[in-house]
Amino acid sequence: MTAGNATELRNGAPGRLGDPERSLKTDPRVHPGVIAALAPFGLDGSATAPPVSPRSTRAELLEFAAGAESAFEPVFEALMAGLPEVEGVASETQTVTGADGDEIKLYVSRPEDVEGPLPCIYHIHGGGMVIMGATSAVYNRWRLELAATGLVVIGVEFRNGAGKLGPHPYPAGLEDCATGMKWVAAHAAELGVSNIVVSGDSGGANLALALAIKAKREGFLSAISGVYAQCPYVYGKWAHDSEELPSVAENDGYFNHRDMMQVLAEIYDPGSANIDEATCWPARATTADLEGLPPHVISVNEVDPLRDEGLDYYRKLLAAGVPTISWMNMGLCHIGEVLFRATMPDVYAATVRSINNFAHSMR
Repeated sequence: MTAGNATELRNGAPGRLGDPERSLKTDPRVHPGVIAALAPFGLDGSATAPPVSPRSTRAELLEFAAGAESAFEPVFEALMAGLPEVEGVASETQTVTGADGDEIKLYVSRPEDVEGPLPCIYHIHGGGMVIMGATSAVYNRWRLELAATGLVVIGVEFRNGAGKLGPHPYPAGLEDCATGMKWVAAHAAELGVSNIVVSGDSGGANLALALAIKAKREGFLSAISGVYAQCPYVYGKWAHDSEELPSVAENDGYFNHRDMMQVLAEIYDPGSANIDEATCWPARATTADLEGLPPHVISVNEVDPLRDEGLDYYRKLLAAGVPTISWMNMGLCHIGEVLFRATMPDVYAATVRSINNFAHSMR
């Protein structure tokens, strides 16, 4: 604990619970690498509420999401710019047909000149299940770095709720993730895959967790050896404070705003029609949903509004008897360990090693 942390805890509640005017750059808990990465884009202060709300028209919501995606893409590219090339990795693209006749692209990366079956990370990108894509600079880099450690890494391009790959609300994206994962399992031998760990961050973590529940219900759970979820976005209703989830208010506006999360939730699940469905919002999962699932890792970040819903899901898994571990990345905002390769290389590398170790331990 730093001196700043100790002073804050003595003088009051952390984050914006202790000072409503606090922002990322004024919160003493925040890792300096977060500020260094976000300051050039003016994102090191407090995020503001979006100009739309869940009560906006569908057309207004989709237009906003498209604009948000266009704004984030160059930021993601800039965060990865100037990094050294990842060497020793070969990549290819496979295309499979989805349940609705749609094409699902699978981006396969594997280390070159490595013999024998390797663990597979079946990666699901973030973006609230609504925006961004597997080909973004951040996620392309992430897959290559993972593959370079001795893994087969397969990124699935699922139908988003909005943006260039939308508009396809729940359950379209989840169905695509399931179709792609079953194809990988069926072709494991030719892909050189020994076992499959499903992994994702933010909205991708939602889909990873939901996929395990869906697999149990539909009888293909044996294909999944483990789940590694980072900063899971699983609650679905952040508009009001919750005593169980103080991080929503504590870290509101720290690179992520609760109103933005609620807007994306409305796009993914119009009218909250599926708010009680565990494969839409895994926070609703019951013990019966979770019993018998494979081992999980739930990773959360200290200054992320989503921190406490991830910890809550971790406790649900433990209560259901699922082998689960969890940890908190101190000082990090939402998915900072994925985004900030340049300013926090040690944190980035530690996360890559952690996923590699987990995947190999599930063989």
